[in-house]
Amino acid sequence: MRILPSWLREFVDIKADDRQLAEDLTSAGIAVESVAEENGATIYEMDLTTNRVDAMNHYGVAREAAAIYGAELKRFEPKLPAHVRGLSTSAAKDAPPPLRMTTSGEAAVASLRMTTGEGFPIIIEDAEGCARYTARIIRGVKIGPSPERIAKRLELLGSRAINNAADATNYAINELGHPTHAFDLDLLEGGKIVVRRARDGEVLKTLDGVDRKLSTDDLVIADAEKPVALAGVMGGFDSMITEKTKNVLIESAWFDPATVRSMAKRHGMHTDASHRFERGADWGIPPVACDRVAELILETAGGELRGERIDAVSRKIERPAIALRRSEVKRNLGIYIEPAEIERILSHLGFCVARASNDFSVTVPTWRLDVEREIDVLEELARIYGFNKFPNTLPAFTGAVIALPDEAKNARVRQTMLALGYDEAISITFISEQDAKTFGKGEPLALANPLSEEAGYMRNSLVPGLLNMIGYNLNRGTSDVRLFEAGEVFENLGDRHDERRRLAFAANGNLAPRNLHGEAQPVTFFHLKGDLEQLLSGFQHSSLYFDTTVPAYFHPVRSARAVLDGETVACFGQLHPEVATARKLRQDVFLAEVLLDRLYRHPLREPKYQRISKFPAVGRDFSFFFDDAVSFEGIRSAVNGLGIAELQSFVPAEIYRGDKTHPSKTSLGGAPDSDGAPGKYSMLLHAEFQSKERTLRDDEVAQWSAQIVKALEALGGVLRS
Repeated sequence: MRILPSWLREFVDIKADDRQLAEDLTSAGIAVESVAEENGATIYEMDLTTNRVDAMNHYGVAREAAAIYGAELKRFEPKLPAHVRGLSTSAAKDAPPPLRMTTSGEAAVASLRMTTGEGFPIIIEDAEGCARYTARIIRGVKIGPSPERIAKRLELLGSRAINNAADATNYAINELGHPTHAFDLDLLEGGKIVVRRARDGEVLKTLDGVDRKLSTDDLVIADAEKPVALAGVMGGFDSMITEKTKNVLIESAWFDPATVRSMAKRHGMHTDASHRFERGADWGIPPVACDRVAELILETAGGELRGERIDAVSRKIERPAIALRRSEVKRNLGIYIEPAEIERILSHLGFCVARASNDFSVTVPTWRLDVEREIDVLEELARIYGFNKFPNTLPAFTGAVIALPDEAKNARVRQTMLALGYDEAISITFISEQDAKTFGKGEPLALANPLSEEAGYMRNSLVPGLLNMIGYNLNRGTSDVRLFEAGEVFENLGDRHDERRRLAFAANGNLAPRNLHGEAQPVTFFHLKGDLEQLLSGFQHSSLYFDTTVPAYFHPVRSARAVLDGETVACFGQLHPEVATARKLRQDVFLAEVLLDRLYRHPLREPKYQRISKFPAVGRDFSFFFDDAVSFEGIRSAVNGLGIAELQSFVPAEIYRGDKTHPSKTSLGGAPDSDGAPGKYSMLLHAEFQSKERTLRDDEVAQWSAQIVKALEALGGVLRS
């Protein structure tokens, strides 16, 4: 919003220039985002937090300046004709007692007539929605353009001048911050105002020319027959001020923030009035704001003020006093502030301060709904006292830094993924129901108040968020993506939920060349497998094997499960083409999800020195036919089960699957040797033997080789000749 420093100076004597004033206001939390010159006037562009609705006007900002500089804030008293000015003093003193509830539980109707010659009843039927409604009547006005002084100020603030009556309400909201409205009195039927809930089927045409269908959830201002305004949001078209208007009813009210917010959201409206009422307006200011609009209309449109102010109060918005302890000032702020300075700061901000021994009792003004606790009062002291006056000290600390149990393992995982070329990503913890059922197990954990249908469940897998980010990059021309994310997933256990830590990483496109002369390679299943093995190698384990038991969202052939010491720790592979198509992914995506809670049961592997044997190694090759059902994991397990201590490594050297038949070759059993027989494959295995104490003998190696051949034949393997 915009603020004119020249307008501020009408309420408080400020010695600082406009630039210095902007800096001092910003330091106190009333942020001036920019200072500009326009048509010879200085304009502040303010950036106020939503809880400071009291400062969204010139008088409110002037109050802040008065507190900062210790200057006197001029009392705001509209000047009205003497015979009707009687009720223009403090609104809190004028207010009648709050209504009592009837035995039926319905709010009693407040119908207060405070008149001197002309009465106009104000009836509040919904005390919860409207706590106060103030009105004044002016007859014999002449609607026309506003004086240049008012029109120019409104123009500088970004508003368009309409006419002297409408401009008076716009001027007042910028001056005092409280919304007001002016009705054409002659267009109000029945000679009264009723604040009530709308009836189903009622239609109100608002000032923007839109016919709005109302429901019983809407709070309206009505005459005796029909709604004439949507309370706290916008006035009605059929009762607006025009050049034909002769008599005016000015209203200023206090509406419930939640009621106004729900109405504005339901009708898709956001106005200056709703912006302020939604955040909590000042209950005590309606009489003053009403009088100010009346003063401006009398000044610019003429006319005669009829009767006294009509002030209907259905309930008081009362705030309990807050105890401020001097010990808490020192404990929270870390400095000592003199009691006189505490009183000065709070009094200038409008708080009523009473001494109670060495402490204070602070009464919060009606315009500061954001101050509810002692710590809020301390914040007021700190920002006006000046944060730059606080010494630069560190808090005392006598304890020790205690790392979380899995901190070292988390760091190892993160360092490994970054070293492998993956970029760290963070996604939201909410996913859609479809994603929860596609990528997770069991019934997903639903949110009671979801942000949207796409974020209605707690994530039970990291994969959906990672795929969303992959798709986001692909849609913007980034085709080579490598991302990882570590975080918690949530499992629904019926009467409770459980959080488990997971790691997911994904890659697509091409890998970067290893050197300047190399070529980029497309990501494959084996690249992802290598990355996973590198990650798992950082943890101590006895065995690791892979099989094809994977969730349905993986490719049926290009995927695998990693089993560490007999327990599943990861599933990885290519995303199923149907899932990729449904998510509109234009490239093959390879991904893995690691169950970190299981992996972390294994301690980190610490590097250990092992002396290289000075005795020579002996290698032997074995060429076998195997059925497709026999995996290398089974082969390695069978060989490791022999317990040959001198066997240092046993790895596959070559694997061949083809369609050629070689009748000239025979197996040990004398059958034709077929390299490409259906359901068969050929594998060349290499074993290496070595001792640390001595040189191995040929007969020992031959004996071990025979044991290996026998173990492989037991798996159905056939040794090639």
